[in-house]
Amino acid sequence: MLLQVRSLEKTYSRGEETIRALRGVSLEIPEGQFVSIMGPSGSGKSTLLHLMGGLDRPSSGQVILGGESIDRLSDHDLSLFRRRKLGFIFQFFNLLPTLSALENVALPRLLGNESLKEIEPRARELLGMMGLESRIHHKPDQLSGGEMQRVAIARALISDPLLILADEPTGNLDSKTGESILTLLRDMALKTGKTIVMVTHDPKAASYGNRLLRMRDGVLESDETV
Repeated sequence: MLLQVRSLEKTYSRGEETIRALRGVSLEIPEGQFVSIMGPSGSGKSTLLHLMGGLDRPSSGQVILGGESIDRLSDHDLSLFRRRKLGFIFQFFNLLPTLSALENVALPRLLGNESLKEIEPRARELLGMMGLESRIHHKPDQLSGGEMQRVAIARALISDPLLILADEPTGNLDSKTGESILTLLRDMALKTGKTIVMVTHDPKAASYGNRLLRMRDGVLESDETV
């Protein structure tokens, strides 16, 4: 099993109030699935995604990815694990404005002290897969929203991650561009066997996955194949 979530709890303090964002969530995700997570605001879906990706730590419970209990890693080791084993796609792209598309894609491996010369062939290949062959030297402010998200997807793939986590990846795009991005993610999962977990509020976006998890009040309400 690629990803195991065991009795995951996450609580926050807000003044004297304790907020239970997750309440004992457990699930397993095998390799090659495209999983959509839906739920209303405050349901815990983004919290769950962040814990799966080691962007936050649980109050209790375990997240096991590729046999590694990531919640037990030190901050340093967790940072390395994220860079080497995980790919992230965010709603607002999170591209560095001073870097070209090629450099943004290469960034996770540049941070691992590889040279751009070593990384460039793979970065060019991925940008070609995204239909951005002619845009590799453009900076983010020279790209459309859809092009920026395609750069972000290429960046998520550069380290050949075990798992790709997408947080509202079409939330900042028009409907037509959003559909093209979702089609790209679905085809990528089908053709490469990559495992994708996507948080979305949009039922149409969720339908691009082959499994749907519904969250409410910090609890996994339903789990269905679609």
